[in-house]
Amino acid sequence: MRKQSSQTDLNLHLQNFLDSLWLESGLSQNTVDAYRRDLVAFSAWLADVDIDLVSATQSEIQRYQSHRMREGRKVRSDARLLSSLRRFYRYLLREEIRDSDPTAQLDSPRLGRSLPASLTEDDVEALLAQPNINTCLGMRDRAMLELLYATGLRVTELVSLTFEQLNMRQGLVRCVGKGNKERLVPIGEIALDWLQKYLYESRPDLLQGQVSDDLFPTRRGAAMTRQAFWYIIKRYAKQANITKALSPHTLRHAFATHLLNHGADLRVVQLLLGHTDLSTTQIYTHIARERLKQLHGEHHPRG
Repeated sequence: MRKQSSQTDLNLHLQNFLDSLWLESGLSQNTVDAYRRDLVAFSAWLADVDIDLVSATQSEIQRYQSHRMREGRKVRSDARLLSSLRRFYRYLLREEIRDSDPTAQLDSPRLGRSLPASLTEDDVEALLAQPNINTCLGMRDRAMLELLYATGLRVTELVSLTFEQLNMRQGLVRCVGKGNKERLVPIGEIALDWLQKYLYESRPDLLQGQVSDDLFPTRRGAAMTRQAFWYIIKRYAKQANITKALSPHTLRHAFATHLLNHGADLRVVQLLLGHTDLSTTQIYTHIARERLKQLHGEHHPRG
């Protein structure tokens, strides 16, 4: 009979593990939340067969993977699940809560190298033109979109910006990315102009006497959520008749792709995006290459 952990012990082990991800590995809250969801879902599935998360075996993990496959889960989702389980059981092994790692003999599923969706420069211009700049909310949205496209910030980085991270005189924004790593990103003249208009003409009307350190607050004076801004982007994309599949990273992808299309050095783009590994940035060269092939086919006499 396998020894079972109490629910209290399970919750404690799980919380201590998640705390270690944040304290020791510097993972973002979004990543930590993803690990939590994976482990809680696996724990719930195990509970149906009277097995607890701490004592699960390789066989049970494989059965759970098969169960998810029958549900139609994507390969990328399965890869993330295995990553979550690997880190959790290695943590238990390190803390001597377990004496073996049930994921040690499991291979990660092969992931195809997917190209991120991107917008053309005309698409971006159409998107940026959608907010009604005669309203304080429209001016805020225009400034946010311009800044996002000019800097390639992640949406989380954008909505969490405060005044102290912005240097208008030098035209720089200091953002805190994954792993609490800071980087300085130039803003560009056009985005700076929109920021100035927003800060001096619209932001005071938006706040109506409220005080906020957030660069882009809501009408209630609170920080905007990622979900709220993503809804804003989708609304403006619909207005601009952009039918491509979009993601929260769409303008970040466009920023990187358009820089490379215009001759930017790959390592410069890596620094601007805040990628630790150059291979993460190299995926954008595939998009740029496709664009070059398209231009060659359209304009070369033997294309």
